[in-house]
Amino acid sequence: MVSVGAAGAFAFTALPTASATPSASAVIAEVYGGGGNSGATLTRDFVELGNAGSAAYDLSGYSVQYLPGTPSSGSTWQVTALTGAIAPGARYLVGEGTGSGGTTALPTTDATGSIAMSATSGTIALVSGTTALTCKTAADCAADPSIVDLAGYGTAVVREGSGPATGASNTAAVARADSLADTDDNAADFTAGTPSPVNSAGQTPGSGDGGGGDGGSPTDPGTVRVHDIQGTTRLSPYAGQTVTRVPGIVTGVRSSGSLGYWIQDPTPDTDPRTSEAVFVYTGSAKPAVAVGDSVLVTGKVSEYYPSSTSQSNTEIGGPTTTVLSSGNALPDAVTLDATSVPDAYIPTASGGSIESLALQPTVYAQDFYESLEGMRVTFADARVVGASDAYGELWVTVKPDENATARGGTLYSSYDQPNTGRIEVMSLDTTSTFPEANVGDELSGVTTGPLDYSTYGGYNVQATQLGTVVDKGLKQEVTRRQKKDELAVATYNVENLDALDTQEKFDRLAEGVAVNLNSPDIVALEEIQDDNGATNDGTVTAEGTLKRFTDAVRAAGGPAYKWRYISPTNNQDGGEPGGNIRQVFLFNPKRVSFTDHPGGDATTATSVVKTRKGVELTYSPGRIDPANAAWEDSRKPLVGEFTFQGEQVFVIANHFISKGGDQPIHGRYQPPARSSETQRAAQAAEVNTFVKSLLAADKNAKAVVLGDLNDYEFSQTVTTLTADKVLKPLITTLPAAERYTYVYDGNSQTLDHILTSPAVTSYNYDVVHINAEFADQASDHDPQIVRIDLSKCRRH
Repeated sequence: MVSVGAAGAFAFTALPTASATPSASAVIAEVYGGGGNSGATLTRDFVELGNAGSAAYDLSGYSVQYLPGTPSSGSTWQVTALTGAIAPGARYLVGEGTGSGGTTALPTTDATGSIAMSATSGTIALVSGTTALTCKTAADCAADPSIVDLAGYGTAVVREGSGPATGASNTAAVARADSLADTDDNAADFTAGTPSPVNSAGQTPGSGDGGGGDGGSPTDPGTVRVHDIQGTTRLSPYAGQTVTRVPGIVTGVRSSGSLGYWIQDPTPDTDPRTSEAVFVYTGSAKPAVAVGDSVLVTGKVSEYYPSSTSQSNTEIGGPTTTVLSSGNALPDAVTLDATSVPDAYIPTASGGSIESLALQPTVYAQDFYESLEGMRVTFADARVVGASDAYGELWVTVKPDENATARGGTLYSSYDQPNTGRIEVMSLDTTSTFPEANVGDELSGVTTGPLDYSTYGGYNVQATQLGTVVDKGLKQEVTRRQKKDELAVATYNVENLDALDTQEKFDRLAEGVAVNLNSPDIVALEEIQDDNGATNDGTVTAEGTLKRFTDAVRAAGGPAYKWRYISPTNNQDGGEPGGNIRQVFLFNPKRVSFTDHPGGDATTATSVVKTRKGVELTYSPGRIDPANAAWEDSRKPLVGEFTFQGEQVFVIANHFISKGGDQPIHGRYQPPARSSETQRAAQAAEVNTFVKSLLAADKNAKAVVLGDLNDYEFSQTVTTLTADKVLKPLITTLPAAERYTYVYDGNSQTLDHILTSPAVTSYNYDVVHINAEFADQASDHDPQIVRIDLSKCRRH
């Protein structure tokens, strides 16, 4: 709500007047924007329509729309869709935004919106259609045939006739006479007075339950229904208000975590945007209801935000629950499939919140899910696209043909086209073990339950009936062994490995190197921690960690690797506090030699120099410009100089800063801000500059840049890293359905990369899928490998 005088004072100049096509029946009868403001009695804004005709006036496909009194270039018409009809001589009440003041609720509204109208100046239009108007002058609006009636009040620029209606305030509405006379002159047709909302049933404040009243029998439903609470946007028009005796059938009970239960009204309205279910939050009290109970719920409506950037859950909190009967049939579940879920993902708001936008469930998948918030949904025989985890969650797709990967996942290949068929699945059954599933398995049979929303993953099915996992036999991949003349270089994020980890973890990671990667000549490891892991005592060396790991590789049949790394300054490289993660080179001394140029340390930069023997590094191993702000609280790239069969190769191991802090793709801010990308782009630019210095010294230099870049092949990070074609991202050489190294929220995506300089022309590249698609993981990343035939790489 906007308080009196908020619009400011300004000089008024005569403007062209709007004269909407006169209506013999439907007109705007009353407008009030002071609801919930200081001094107001009513808690909510409203628009009242009237029918002066002798026949019912059908409002299907109509809307009421609001424009600020003095629209700016950025002002837009806000839309509330209407349904039903106005009987002859009757009224029709549209509830809009609520405030924190007032004591009296509106009578039951006939349509629900959430527009925060100004108390003093604005324009309301009754429109034949639900597309937002674009006119912002009286003349332009007068020429719009979709406008059935128009009411400008206060100092509104857009109005009918000689001037707007006057006298609107926190305590005063503007209304037509009872005759609903319409002369197309707002100043003449409307007068100010005490707000007097009337709904289609003839109820006024106090005569109906309106949302907060406590009149009537304790076993009779109040006048507010769940679809009134949910409204047509992501925010409840009843947020902050107490609702009384809201009827519904209990469809699911959550007895752990956030305690509560879902109710669903078995008698829905006809508006596809309004959900018929809501979560009843019981706080620390275990719910005393059962599925199938018919209940009446009294409590306060709120919007619960799981995180600062997420969407919200509409809830009724602090409930008083009356159980009327038990064992009732549950409302039919809505089917989730390729036909019902739209292909477009989510609306946009130029980076702002989409919460006030009217839902478009036939256009956007996220709007479709929001329109079903809390309702029973169902799907059958769905492919698993995100393996089950320790938290009792897995991901399926209800669109089997949507961007399928070669091994059964769903590929994430563009910011602009997120996969809409993905849905997270949890179970409300706390007595059974959650099934173990890998990507490509099938959740067979029927899964049904209330649709919920959480920080992690967004919309999810809280299953009261969970399908059965059918194992489709996904196997770990084993790459081929390099040939005699091929140099094999791999990268592997080993997920915070330290000397205190279990032997099982060491053995499994080591098997990945020795067996699945088939013992590469060089392995760049990311996330090697210091020797006491997260113990924050100043320890930075990783000798114990690396000895255990290389011993385990040897035991798994691999070579006796040697290693090189640079210890970070304590707690300066990000990651787990005290862990001091870093990149490490392992190399097989029987196949490749490391060229040591001593002197590199955590704060000293290596560089490229020309010598009589050719190009070399000043320090090997060394770091790229570790004092640069791009590497603040992040891992610094490790550079090493190797020799294979007389050929010199430079390897740069990276672990760019994480994506933590980015807004989620399913959140309320759209498009989401990717704030972490700024630092990764700066890091990419530093590595790109270093490679350029190497190529400037020797255009035929063979460089391999690899590691966990924490960004996608289509990201600005990779674009910056490859600028001026100094590096080629090898992930783009694979078929599209194979371009992934990581699975997150059911999206198979690429975070890890290998890139090569132009002189590397003869190679064989492979992502080796051994972790990301499996419920039982040694790491959350898949390793990858490139085999380079240096003898065939052309000279420039």
